[in-house]
Amino acid sequence: MNNIGENVVRIEAEALRTLADRLAGPMAETFDRAVALLYECKGRVVVTGMGKSGLIARKIAATLSSTGTPSLFMHPVEALHGDLGMIVRGDVAIALSASGETEEILQLVATIKRLQVPLIALTCDEGGAGMQHNQSKILKQTKLSTLAAAADVTLDCSIAQEACNLGLAPTASTTAMLALGDALAVALSHKRGFKEEDFANLHPGGKLGKRLARVESLMHTGAEVPRVSPQTRMPDVIYEMSRKKLGVTTVVEGAKLLGVISDGDLRRLLEKRGKDALDLTAGECMTTAPKTISGEEFAATALAIMEEKKITSLVVVDGNQNLLGIVHLHDLWETEML
Repeated sequence: MNNIGENVVRIEAEALRTLADRLAGPMAETFDRAVALLYECKGRVVVTGMGKSGLIARKIAATLSSTGTPSLFMHPVEALHGDLGMIVRGDVAIALSASGETEEILQLVATIKRLQVPLIALTCDEGGAGMQHNQSKILKQTKLSTLAAAADVTLDCSIAQEACNLGLAPTASTTAMLALGDALAVALSHKRGFKEEDFANLHPGGKLGKRLARVESLMHTGAEVPRVSPQTRMPDVIYEMSRKKLGVTTVVEGAKLLGVISDGDLRRLLEKRGKDALDLTAGECMTTAPKTISGEEFAATALAIMEEKKITSLVVVDGNQNLLGIVHLHDLWETEML
């Protein structure tokens, strides 16, 4: 049984290697044209496919959406019974069909053409390898499948064999389609200049999204922020620190941050001065050059600073050193970074 599993993986790996060779050679220009069509799309990318190809189409639509290209999956049968309203002029359609002759997909082509929606086909139809079409002619003399002939751009997912021992179940062919869909999505996101923070904005519930959350979305603000003036006596400073429960208090003059007093500062002060420390003011006890961070920084950056400085809180300030808030280590724990 291990040999069977190994054989399946090797056949699918060979299909991907062959696909990569086509992308590097005869299909390179056509692939670039497909990416350009998607990049120029003013609406959404509507991906459709039937059966196993439909499952791959769903994944391609999801990958496009998560990398900055608004996309949706349209089930071809549901589309024929009312869901055709999903696709409108200004969209781009991607249709997946191994044979290029899937009846339900072909029934959609007329509507796609009537709406003047550009159509990209992913087929295992070797006659459509690396094809670009226009209204006047098809740029290849080899017989094409119906879908390949109708598409504006056809991308070839053809394979030497399926990995199924019967040669019937879509295996290597769907793997090739999936990889080609990923290639389109990644190339398109690169062309758009899609960045980590863009990915985080689209994945706020994921671990990476949380790790790339901005400090301003995690920090304590307003009445939650402990603050005292430089003239505040130490008993009141201790009260403010205890009440706000962040292990630190800011020392401010108006909105301007002057310094901070932490639990550690307080312990060291009491060890050094004893009860006489209670006669001092916040201005006399504060650390005057505290470590701060901008609210626009990533949560991961805040965590790195805390680990380096061995502190549990960072004061958040604007460019003029005005106090905006405090981010605490416990807030970062909630992002599951630790």
